Amino acid sequence: MGHSHDGHSHDHTHGANKKTLLLAFSMITIYMIVEVVGGYITNSLALLSDAGHMLSDAISLGVGVLAFTFSEKVANNRNTYGYKRFEILAAVFNGVTLILIAVFICVEAIKRFSNPPEVSSSGMLIIAFIGLLVNVLVAWILMRGGDTHDNLNMRAAFLHVISDMLGSIGAIIAAILIMFFGWEWADPVASIIVALLVLTSGWRVTRDSVHVLMEGTPSNIELDEIISTIRESKEVIDLHDLHIWTITSGQNALSCHIVVDGALTIKEGQNFLQTLEHKLHHLGIGHMTVQLEMDSHKHENTILCNLDSNQDHHHKH
Repeated sequence: MGHSHDGHSHDHTHGANKKTLLLAFSMITIYMIVEVVGGYITNSLALLSDAGHMLSDAISLGVGVLAFTFSEKVANNRNTYGYKRFEILAAVFNGVTLILIAVFICVEAIKRFSNPPEVSSSGMLIIAFIGLLVNVLVAWILMRGGDTHDNLNMRAAFLHVISDMLGSIGAIIAAILIMFFGWEWADPVASIIVALLVLTSGWRVTRDSVHVLMEGTPSNIELDEIISTIRESKEVIDLHDLHIWTITSGQNALSCHIVVDGALTIKEGQNFLQTLEHKLHHLGIGHMTVQLEMDSHKHENTILCNLDSNQDHHHKH
């Protein structure tokens, strides 16, 4: 059996992500309150929809901070992986929240087309412009201080802020059109454009998070490359029951059965596992569990395990 952990760097990134999210959460929450009040006073749906989106930002960032806090809890008898999956659950929650907010904004915007209310465009413009500056600053903080590429939770929060930034731009354009041309319909149009952007972000985050929960092959892993790397070693005769999954963002695991030559000594077996562990680590596998089988016990199984209730997967060593 082989194990490989990249604990120190993961913990460091984890801490940086948590601090970054906490700072972003504070800034977004304060400005969200400003935007709600501003949207109500100016009667702008574009501002209120942006504020609603900022509320989802605040919730997503808050849940993200909670997720990082929960995932710090150590593994125990009940949860042998600890609480690391909480981050993925938080990302699902964020994605679904984005989708629901997008639907709500669209419904409200459609109602406004038939009866567009009067909008205070100058107030709307000022608040939307400040909102844009806040979002740009928060996006910069998230990019600079957190892992927005590989961490699903951070990426969900970052996508919230980016679509929010686009929402502010939409509100600014709508305010200018109302101010100079009297086009009241620009307000609900801007809202619908924001809603579609929000919907796209929400769908992507939800899809990626559900893929992790379904134990899907991580998107950054090339399965064929993993298989050829294992099979290229001279000790390997066959490979089966291969599984690769994501524990949490940035932590991929692998388990498999490898058939080796029966003449292999224990020391040779250990050396083989250490070499393989090192190779797989460079291909994105942080934790591996390998069961070595002698060629006398070779099974006629496929590489990918077919979980059939009639199959017996208990092998003798």
